[in-house]
Amino acid sequence: MRMKKQLLLAASGLTLAGSLVACSGQSSEEEQSGAKSGGKTKIVYWTGDRHDSEFIKEQVDAYNRTNADDIEVELVIKGDDFDQALDMSFQTSEAPDVIRVKENTIQTFYKKGFLAPIDAYLTDELKAKFPLMENLNSFDGKRYSLPNYGTTMRLIYNKELFAKAGIAAPPTTLAELVEDAKKITAAGKANGEYGFAQNFKSPGSALGRSARVIAETSGYGGFGYDFKTARYDFAPFKPIIEAFKQMKDDGSMLPGVESLDIDPLRAQFAEGKIGMYLSFSAEAGVYQSQFPAKIEWAAAPAPSIDGSVNGASGFLGGQWLAISSESEHKDAAWKFMAYMYGDQILQQYQEKGFGIAMVPSVSAVAAKPEVYGIDGFLPTARDGVWPVYPAVPVQGAKSDDAFFKYILSGGDLDAIVADLNARYNKALDAAIASGDVKAEPDPDFDPARLAGQYADE
Repeated sequence: MRMKKQLLLAASGLTLAGSLVACSGQSSEEEQSGAKSGGKTKIVYWTGDRHDSEFIKEQVDAYNRTNADDIEVELVIKGDDFDQALDMSFQTSEAPDVIRVKENTIQTFYKKGFLAPIDAYLTDELKAKFPLMENLNSFDGKRYSLPNYGTTMRLIYNKELFAKAGIAAPPTTLAELVEDAKKITAAGKANGEYGFAQNFKSPGSALGRSARVIAETSGYGGFGYDFKTARYDFAPFKPIIEAFKQMKDDGSMLPGVESLDIDPLRAQFAEGKIGMYLSFSAEAGVYQSQFPAKIEWAAAPAPSIDGSVNGASGFLGGQWLAISSESEHKDAAWKFMAYMYGDQILQQYQEKGFGIAMVPSVSAVAAKPEVYGIDGFLPTARDGVWPVYPAVPVQGAKSDDAFFKYILSGGDLDAIVADLNARYNKALDAAIASGDVKAEPDPDFDPARLAGQYADE
């Protein structure tokens, strides 16, 4: 599979097999500190990803067996509490050496001072190979991570439950989403089958993979930020949150969703108990290995609010691994990162269905994943990369928590939106005044122009 020319960003298409491992641009901090005198240098790698956990564990085990630098990597897989656990680790001086960063966390981690720049380790060849993406892997002229893969967002649905309920095609509007969920539940409730679910144990995770993509497809910023006005405005989320509340009120959601984590949700879907949910392209690999699906399922574009596609479904990525600013073994951490960023691992990552390569030299040679359901996740003319919004430390309940509380308990949604707008814009103004963020109106911003940049050739 080849990606379109937009992927070429800053890359020349070089295939530099093994060049990462050979490059280490700094003197050995491990040797200076005497860390190797007692045996192997141990580094800790934290990730919040579980869809690729078996594959990553295999790569870490192989590195521990074969590296010639006496480095031992401890892999730690966290859950939805990854961000909070990382904050705590820096407070207690027990931070990991290598950190999995994502498009919605790297900016925050950078501002908190958690990340170390990697420029000193990068040769000109490596800078050409890995696309530089401002505010996604580079900040203030320095790089902090390199891309691996991109992630699309889709509606994942059980084809068998759709047929059982007499539904011919996946929903394209919120009204259809609500109605289809109701039909599936009516047809299958006696067997414990329900129309819809999300992992609401973590409202941020749940709405970040559902409400976000519906908003972005409809032409609105997925985090409530309006790039035209440079202000927060959560009003466009009202019909989305109302639709979710309606499904909850209708009894169309799987019982217990308020305490449902993503892996238990996947397990229930694989068993045929959930009609549909919204999530990332990682799900294809999940149902291939982690939770082998016992059903026929597929992925479809997420519905928009009213069926109109005025924006782009977010194509997420641009970063993967980063070095902790507090690591005492940065050289060792880089050597491990270099191994993980090798062509063979990046190529396997796509071919096994864990993600869609964003490194041009890898996407040029990697085969299309032979994974059930992957076709529905491949980039289309509806996918695109949104600009990075200015994340701010808002006081009080975050938008996801406030919306989820409404889904469960009701209330005055207009008042909730007004409160969110006031608090988020107050935090934005404070961040601008302090110089922590820059936010300027872009009256010519057109979300529809974002779409199609990564579509298959």
